[in-house]
Amino acid sequence: MTQLDTRSVHAGRDDLTALGVHVPPIDLSTTYPLPGVAAGGTSYDALSRGNGPDGGSLVYQRLWNPTVARFEDALADLEHTEGAVAFGSGMAALTACLLATVAAGRPHVVAVRPLYGGSDHLLSTGLLGTTVSYTSATSIAGEIRPETGLVIVETPANPTVDLVDLAAVKRQAGDVPVLVDNTFATPVLQQPARHGASLVLHSATKYLGGHGDVMGGVVAAGAEWIARLRQIRAVTGGLLHPLAAYELHRGLQTLPVRVRAQQATAAKVADWLSAQPAVSEVFYPGLSDPLELIGRQQAGPGAILAFRVAGGYGAAARVAGGVNLITHAVSLGGVDTLIQHPAALTHRLVAVEAKPSDGLLRLSLGLEDPEDLTADLAQALAQA
Repeated sequence: MTQLDTRSVHAGRDDLTALGVHVPPIDLSTTYPLPGVAAGGTSYDALSRGNGPDGGSLVYQRLWNPTVARFEDALADLEHTEGAVAFGSGMAALTACLLATVAAGRPHVVAVRPLYGGSDHLLSTGLLGTTVSYTSATSIAGEIRPETGLVIVETPANPTVDLVDLAAVKRQAGDVPVLVDNTFATPVLQQPARHGASLVLHSATKYLGGHGDVMGGVVAAGAEWIARLRQIRAVTGGLLHPLAAYELHRGLQTLPVRVRAQQATAAKVADWLSAQPAVSEVFYPGLSDPLELIGRQQAGPGAILAFRVAGGYGAAARVAGGVNLITHAVSLGGVDTLIQHPAALTHRLVAVEAKPSDGLLRLSLGLEDPEDLTADLAQALAQA
């Protein structure tokens, strides 16, 4: 098997030479010609049940799109799964997973905190018919019930980049499918399916796109889950637009180069922050890895870090508002460095007992020179 860097460039592009093109085509059709009434109906039945086109008509973009399928095939290749299903956003992707488990009659979810605030809030509301038991990574087994349909973990976790031992999670979960949010690590640093995960979720808006200009979500999984998720996407209409799929597929080509460069910068900035008197604590797996997962489960510490500003909320707010080169904005994984206050923004709707510290800031490192970033942080910290 070729190495990940090579697959990132070539995955989903095997047929381009035969097509006589160098860049994957974009199919914007919303509808497709039907070979006949009976044949069209057969294709519609197959696609609406979550199966592929199998040589039949594509019928309608909500059921199938070739450009979206190319991105899905490429991501599945990188994650070492049988397939992938792309959605309009990461939250749409998570919603489909939850709807699938509710439809299977197993609406209970065990969720390991911390999680992305949007995921945590969706589970807390029970809006989709789920119930949730929040727990720690070492207490999963005690929360499993006969009606448990999913165990959900995020590693590195948002926003404190805690690492979770996925093999240990799988042992505790037993026969219950494990969903891993792999947004922070990306397949460059971690492939959760290799450690027992049934579902690997990405907010593709982040590192997969990588430039802050496209929104999407994707779930990589085995064939049975893929069919279920395609059916839900077809019925609910949570599809990814072909132009977005094209951009995300293109983003995979540079994903390894970007992630490794950003990771190198994160390591330098984390070291620098650790020496600053205005910073009381730095959260970064490159500084502390108590479970020794770097090198065993995750290839590197990643490009996200968090730090607690001495002085609490007021000081943290002044730092976030005082940067000049770094952008004060939510999201992550782009080529420019972003800083944000999780408790006030991405985790605002999380229950009080699970909300991040008021003094905590999250930093997503981009591709700038580390010395320029530390200089900007130095002047912002001086204001705190």
